[in-house]
Amino acid sequence: MSRSSTPSKTSITIEYGDQTTAEAIRQAITPDNVDVPEGMTIETVAEDGVLTITVDTTRSIGSLVATLDDMLSCIQAAEKALGEL
Repeated sequence: MSRSSTPSKTSITIEYGDQTTAEAIRQAITPDNVDVPEGMTIETVAEDGVLTITVDTTRSIGSLVATLDDMLSCIQAAEKALGEL
């Protein structure tokens, strides 16, 4: 049984202080955003050393939370990898 959900939109902003790092993190997480579920869009922008991720969805709040959790895990892994270079 499918229920319609109220549209939700949220943004996460992470300040890296330099454009190279912000862009590297954006590129690292972008492949994960290619096949997003129906009813969801994800936009990532790196500008002036700041990474902004915007998630817009008509799916359930649980789906939004799961997507944000997955993205934050990917960001954390990318940050760790960059730190080890």
